[in-house]
Amino acid sequence: MKLTLRKSSDRGHADHGWLRALHSFSFGDYYDPAHMGFRSLRAINEDRVAPGAGFPTHPHRDMEIFTWVVSGAIAHKDSMGNGRELRPGQIQLMSAGRGVTHSEFNPSPTELLHLLQIWILPRERSLTPSYTEWHPQPEHDNAPVVLIISPDGRDGSAVINQDAEVYRIRLQSAAAATHSVRPGHGVWLQLIKGTLDVNGTTLSAGDALSTEDAGNLTITAGASAEAILIDLA
Repeated sequence: MKLTLRKSSDRGHADHGWLRALHSFSFGDYYDPAHMGFRSLRAINEDRVAPGAGFPTHPHRDMEIFTWVVSGAIAHKDSMGNGRELRPGQIQLMSAGRGVTHSEFNPSPTELLHLLQIWILPRERSLTPSYTEWHPQPEHDNAPVVLIISPDGRDGSAVINQDAEVYRIRLQSAAAATHSVRPGHGVWLQLIKGTLDVNGTTLSAGDALSTEDAGNLTITAGASAEAILIDLA
């Protein structure tokens, strides 16, 4: 299998004082024609938001947007009437559809918010906007691989309007997991914490790995690791 490594240090970056952001793909003022997306995956932004700061109300459309809280908390409000606060390990999935506005803030006066926000193009335009969440259950605590987003909502996962599956990978030191890449699919693995070895390629926190070759990925933790794996048709 051909594996492509995207080092954390090679990502685009922005420092706005209240926001420090790292971009895996071209986004905002960061433009790199070699990194415009991966299949239907359009953005992976790793953001650190200062206490009390955030993104005021702004619009989106025709995008599936999910947010993973790494540490701290995020306060979300949107034009669909949702007002929620999410904590580490929880995700929110918003289908912007034909148009929605929302705001995102760090509600803490003292604690930094660390999150990943990931954008995936929907399978069709002008869908009805929707919002859902995924929260880990007790049985997920020690599970190395958990399905958190899927097209059909199986196993309690959040539903996305795209042929995409998103898995949370959480491995203790020296533990391993596998993932089979089906023909015609591609996989993007984004490492959040720790270190991993994937088929002989070493990843540190912030690194990513992608492949569009069918076969098996063997994912082994060096230091205890947490990652998101996105499987896309």
